[in-house]
Amino acid sequence: MFDIGFWELLLVGIVALLVLGPERLPGAIRSTSRTLRSVKQMATGFKHEMSEQLRIHELHEDLKKAEKMNMQNLPADLERSVNELKESAKSVQYPYKKSEDGSSTKPD
Repeated sequence: MFDIGFWELLLVGIVALLVLGPERLPGAIRSTSRTLRSVKQMATGFKHEMSEQLRIHELHEDLKKAEKMNMQNLPADLERSVNELKESAKSVQYPYKKSEDGSSTKPD
C-alpha cells in the first residue's frame, strides 16, 4: 500500500521518540495500531458489502433475462441463478408457512 522502506520507518520512529518522549511513545503506537486495525476492518466490511450487492444485482439481471426467455431453454448460468433465487425465496417464506389447521408456524 505504502512504499515505505526501512530507513524511512527508522526516521519516523526517531522523530516520534523525540516529539513524544519515551513515556508516551508506546501508548501512541498502540492507539495508532488500534486505529489502523479498525480502518482495515471497515474497509473489509465495505468491500464485502459491495461484492454482495453486485452479486444481488447480477442475480436480478439474470432473472430479467430468464423472464424474457419465458423461463424455457435457459442457459446453464441463468438456470443456476434462477434456482438460487428460488431457494432464497423458499428460505424467506419458511417462517410464515401455514400449517394444515390454518395457524402459522415459526421456527424457534
